[in-house]
Amino acid sequence: MLMLKKKYYLFIENTSELNLNLIKIKNKFNIIYRNKKTIESIEELKAYRKNCKKNGVNFFVANDTKLLSKINADGLYISAHNKSLHTNIYSKKGFKVIGSAHNQKELDLKIKQGCKVVIFSRLFKTNYPYKNGHLGIQKFNIISLRSKAELVPLGGINVKNLSKLNTVLSKSFACLSAIKKKPAKLINRLF
Repeated sequence: MLMLKKKYYLFIENTSELNLNLIKIKNKFNIIYRNKKTIESIEELKAYRKNCKKNGVNFFVANDTKLLSKINADGLYISAHNKSLHTNIYSKKGFKVIGSAHNQKELDLKIKQGCKVVIFSRLFKTNYPYKNGHLGIQKFNIISLRSKAELVPLGGINVKNLSKLNTVLSKSFACLSAIKKKPAKLINRLF
């Protein structure tokens, strides 16, 4: 079954994880660059950013305002652990600001930080030993209806349960581990 949403958010930890040639549809995909391990040069990141722009893909940088400016990314991604209120100035500078949250308290903080879009997790059960619990579709939908920000589900989304996202009250969804494991298989089902 095909999945039809307006936007897709894909997390990557380095630019070699996702071949942009797999993305055939422009202006639907958003890449969130969340590098914690490898060191990539500014030139490599600028080249990847340029390729994203050419392919109609928005490129977000996680928690690094200096890198955001250096490579002229489309926006800033603020993780749930980032509590700084100084981030809301970037939306005034023309950058898109998105965040992530795991509960109502974090969601309220992201709205104060200037996030119009918040990636809210965990939608489905995951196999991570250090992450317990999940929202489920009903609870996500209730929180989404009450929220001032657009909520994007994340967590446990894979090729097998992709069709369940049709019942989620969101115009988008985010994907982390499935994009690392089977990027071509997942992207081919997204329209």
